[in-house]
Amino acid sequence: MEKTPKGTGVGVDDPYEHVDVCDHLTSDGTCRYAFEHPRHDPEFARDRRRDDLACPVVADVGPDWAWRDCPHFRSTTSGKRCARCGLEERRMAHDDDRPLIEEHHLSYADDAARRAADATGAPLETGDGAADGTDTPDGDDTDGGPSHEITVALCRWCHSKVHDSWARITDDANPSAEALAVAEDRRSRELDEAGFTAASDRYDPGDEESE
Repeated sequence: MEKTPKGTGVGVDDPYEHVDVCDHLTSDGTCRYAFEHPRHDPEFARDRRRDDLACPVVADVGPDWAWRDCPHFRSTTSGKRCARCGLEERRMAHDDDRPLIEEHHLSYADDAARRAADATGAPLETGDGAADGTDTPDGDDTDGGPSHEITVALCRWCHSKVHDSWARITDDANPSAEALAVAEDRRSRELDEAGFTAASDRYDPGDEESE
């Protein structure tokens, strides 16, 4: 199993097997990074422009690349559903409660990729399964493994299990009782804030008798 720089498991053997698309890939299959930030890697940008900015991973032009071959590949999640147990996020308006869903790193960017992310304004995460819902590297990946930033969405309970007990992202898991209780509490508060009242509560037969 892949590990974080701190030595805890990330829940998968190959982070690239859990990649959907690159953050820089546009809907028409071109590389946004090469178009918007050519000065950060002129050679990379020139090569992409030679192929009309087509992404070599998804297009039939240019080098025959997989995601792991691209020096600027990054796949970060904005998902609101746990990739392990399926729990869905419920956020309260104007509420500082800790999110149910957190961003979990399967792989961290190397120093060069981090500098490129800084240059493009991409946020760097803080905490290692911390209360803010993110991980952060504590050193470099020196085992010759992946050096791209790859993240998935996990509920905070699965997030803790993956880091603390070697649980896997692909486990056949259901939300924990505590997770379901917290989610249901937030759902109830959502309904209260929306002023929702059940039909049975709104209808009082006594009102008709008094008319």
